Amino acid sequence: MQPRTARRAARDEATAHMDDDAGLGAEPAAVVAGARRRAVRDGDRQVDTAHLLHSLLEHDPEVRAAVGDPARLARLLGYLVQRSIGYGLRWQGSVEHSGVIPVVPVAPQAAPAVRTAPAAQVTAALPAARGGEARGGADWSPVAAAALAEARGRARRRGESRVTGTDLLAALLTDPQSRAVEVLERAGIPARDLPARIEAGAGESIDDGASC
Repeated sequence: MQPRTARRAARDEATAHMDDDAGLGAEPAAVVAGARRRAVRDGDRQVDTAHLLHSLLEHDPEVRAAVGDPARLARLLGYLVQRSIGYGLRWQGSVEHSGVIPVVPVAPQAAPAVRTAPAAQVTAALPAARGGEARGGADWSPVAAAALAEARGRARRRGESRVTGTDLLAALLTDPQSRAVEVLERAGIPARDLPARIEAGAGESIDDGASC
């Protein structure tokens, strides 16, 4: 069995990686902080992609524009706010994952409750992302950790040092089994259509800057 101190060291390394907001722009840093607070306030054991999507919509006007008109936004927010009383009840006590990241039951007698796999297993399954404990007492789900890592990678590929809100939105869409994608689809917003809207919005921003 892996020594407790080794597991703690691996988790702390993951925590440092996920809680480093130096590469985030102002809006994404606020989004990450808001998602942490929402998970803790709601008593959720993990910060998942639905928390990140909810916080994105609250903090970033470019993300709201990419999602669509006010009716679409209202419908989507309606689904997000009822996660604790509606379909989201089945998320409680479970790990958000897409089948790529292994999960480990806490105990045989507590079948519904599962925890994130040790950080070493997460890293081996998905080298670009680290799961771990977020500041505030909730774990990052493996899929949320991967999305944050992908958002940073997206910014780097664009030659930017700062992650934008639309970088994070695009990253949330990369896993079709994520909770963020599930909420979007339930609200009648096809996730597959959003990348084009994100790119179109980025193109408009570049044109506006060039015309100034």
